[in-house]
Amino acid sequence: MVSVLNTIDTGHEDMIHGAEVDYYGLRLATCSSDNSVKIFDIKSGAQTLAADLKGHGGPVWQVAWAHPRYGNILASCSYDRKVIIWKEVGPGDWSKSYEYNNHDSSVNSVAWAPAEYGLILACGSSDGSVSVLTASVEAGTWDTKKIPNAHSIGCNTVSWCPATAPEPAFDQKSSKSNLAVKRLATGGCDNSVKIWKEEGERWEEEKRLELHSDWVRDVAWAPNVGLPRHQIASCSQDRRVIIWSSDDLLNWQSTILNNFDDVVWNVSWSLTGNILAVSGGDNKISLWRENNEGQWICISEDTNASGQSHSLNQTQNNFVPEQRTL
Repeated sequence: MVSVLNTIDTGHEDMIHGAEVDYYGLRLATCSSDNSVKIFDIKSGAQTLAADLKGHGGPVWQVAWAHPRYGNILASCSYDRKVIIWKEVGPGDWSKSYEYNNHDSSVNSVAWAPAEYGLILACGSSDGSVSVLTASVEAGTWDTKKIPNAHSIGCNTVSWCPATAPEPAFDQKSSKSNLAVKRLATGGCDNSVKIWKEEGERWEEEKRLELHSDWVRDVAWAPNVGLPRHQIASCSQDRRVIIWSSDDLLNWQSTILNNFDDVVWNVSWSLTGNILAVSGGDNKISLWRENNEGQWICISEDTNASGQSHSLNQTQNNFVPEQRTL
C-alpha cells in the first residue's frame, strides 16, 4: 500500500502543477498557477521555505533540477512561453541565470539531459517544437537548437534516454559509437511518442511509436541499470499506460500496462527502473512491476490522495503533483 510520507503546506495561492526533489532528496521545488516557483528545505522530515522565485508571467507547469555537479540549478517552464534557468549564487540567494523566450506558445515540459552529456535542457512547447539548450559552463553562454514541428498541435512532454550503456558482458552487439548518441523521447497532441536522435548539428526523428488514441500526456524513459533493454512508459488522455521495450533502439514492442478509469497524467520510474508510478485524474497513485512472465502487476495503490489541494504525495522518491489542463 502506498502511504503518504509527508504533507507540505506550500503556501501557493493557486493549483500546483509540478514538483521535484533534488538529487540528494534535501530540497523540493514546486510551481503553480500563481506564476511562482518555490523551493523548500525538506531535511529530517521538516520543511522550510528557502526561496520564492518570481519571474514568470503565467502558470508555471514544470520544474526540473540539474545535476549537482553543475551547482544548484533549477529550470522552470510556463504558459508565458518562457523557460527560466535559476541558479543559487549564495545560501538561499537565487537569481535568473538564463531566460529563453523563443517559443510561440506555452512551454509545457523541461528535462535535463544525463549529466554525462553536459548541462543540456530539452523543452517541449504547444507550438509543436522542441528546443535543446546547451550551456557552455566556462563561457557562461547558451547554445540553442530547435526541432521544428516535432508534434502537430503541440508537444506535452520530453524525456531523455539514459547515458548509461549496457555492459558488453550482457550485450555483445553494442558499439561504442552508438552509445555516445544523444536521444530524446517526446509525446504530443498527435497521439504519438517519438524518439529523436542527434545527428551532427541536427535532431532527426528516429522512431515514431503509435498506439495511443488521444493526446500523450507524459513519457518517461526508464533508468538503465546495465541490462541490454530500453523501456519507455507513456500515458494518455485515452486512459492507458503503454510500456515500449527495445533491445536495439530500432525495433520496439508495446505492452498495454492497464486501462484506467480516468485520464492518466504522470508516469515516473523508480531509480532502479523496475517500478513504475502512475497518477491520473482520479487522484490515485499506483505502483506497477513486471513479473517473470512479462506481465505488469499493480503492487500498491493509494486511494486516499483525493482532496489534497495543496499537498504532494511522495512515492518511490518521486513527487506526483496535481494535474494541469492545457
